[in-house]
Amino acid sequence: MTSTNLPTVVIIPGLRDHMPDHWQTLLAERLQQQERAVHIVPQIDQDKMLRSARVANLERVVSEIDGPIVLVAHSVGCLITLHWARQATRRVQGALLAAPPDFDTPLPAGYSDPQTLAKNGWTPVPRQRLPFPSIVVASRNDPIGGFEQVRDLAVAWGSRLVDAGEVGHLSPADGYGDWPRAWDLVQEL
Repeated sequence: MTSTNLPTVVIIPGLRDHMPDHWQTLLAERLQQQERAVHIVPQIDQDKMLRSARVANLERVVSEIDGPIVLVAHSVGCLITLHWARQATRRVQGALLAAPPDFDTPLPAGYSDPQTLAKNGWTPVPRQRLPFPSIVVASRNDPIGGFEQVRDLAVAWGSRLVDAGEVGHLSPADGYGDWPRAWDLVQEL
């Protein structure tokens, strides 16, 4: 039976979308098996790098949901969530922000350069306190979000910080796949 008093979980993937073996996809499947309401924010085809298009896409998804929501974001999905929160008017019960990137620091080779990120509206990274409870999960060896920088962002956002250890970018390439801790953290929210 579906519980109507539980918040809807909204999953916000990063730029590379949700993959079948990504922990966010597996979490969504687990929630659906328990008959929980889950929405995965779909990718957009046009203006994929444009922050405003990504934020508008998140707004479109959440505007179709009645009742409270819990946001579960990964990577750039965390930044989409932060930018959306600055203009959001709806009730959010909490947010799990896993492996947020630090776009204020130049990224390694193979990632977008600072000029491209700025041109598309991703920088500066918002540092305003979030208007809802949040948990930031930081990795000690994430190539696009140094632990100290992400810790400082978590403080600015008013988030509880979870030190995940050396888990890379929490992606399938780093072995995440199934990430049982995500379930536990969502339950906290």
